[in-house]
Amino acid sequence: MPMDKPAPVTAAMLAIGDELLSGRTKDKNIGHLAELLTAAGIELREVRIVGDEEDHIVSALNALRQGYDYVFTSGGIGPTHDDITADAVSRAFGVPCLYDDKAMALMAAHYQKRGVEFTEARKRMARMPQGAEHIDNPVSVAPGFVIGNVHVMAGVPSVFQAMLDNVMPTLRKGRQVLSRSIGCPLPEGDIGEPLRAVAQANTAVSIGSYPRFTDTGFANEIVVRGTEQSDVDAAIEAVQAMIDDLVARRAG
Repeated sequence: MPMDKPAPVTAAMLAIGDELLSGRTKDKNIGHLAELLTAAGIELREVRIVGDEEDHIVSALNALRQGYDYVFTSGGIGPTHDDITADAVSRAFGVPCLYDDKAMALMAAHYQKRGVEFTEARKRMARMPQGAEHIDNPVSVAPGFVIGNVHVMAGVPSVFQAMLDNVMPTLRKGRQVLSRSIGCPLPEGDIGEPLRAVAQANTAVSIGSYPRFTDTGFANEIVVRGTEQSDVDAAIEAVQAMIDDLVARRAG
């Protein structure tokens, strides 16, 4: 009797900041996170962007952390008044937001070494939910933190990426997603229904169609993704047969 396939490992991301919604800042963290998670076999299934509103952050975070194995946040843990992520995460978990002794010591030593005053604003970056654990920050010292299944990281891409490098080894890995693609010379309007039938007959994989414009008109790249090579190969064969049939009909 074949063994049941293990449940997928799932994740979501919550990107925080008014500047993302206004277009002033172009997000670079979502794609980086997606790439690393995919390589680890973890499925990034949802991304939300919210502004610097505590109620909105709490609501989104509570929804995501209950629906996915892991949640990753970016932004809002800096030194200014609108950096409220630590407060919002604390509220979502129902615990106080405190100055973390270890973070305070790390940052005090860091600023002393640089000859920079450890101001009240900078001390805000040492605040985190009671019971949270550090995510090391090799770029600018001020740590991120993890509480429950939520990993809270900076919004600055270089810092986010450095923190994420420390997080990835701690995560439970999933099954690697395999991918194959095939070119299709026909527009989506011609392949929509036949491709739907192929997808319905190959439910073990996901099939996506990605249109592009060529010198001869619209064409598509059809991508098949799955965790079993045999399932992916079977779906690719079905897609190729569909394309061959449609091209033959058009030629005839």
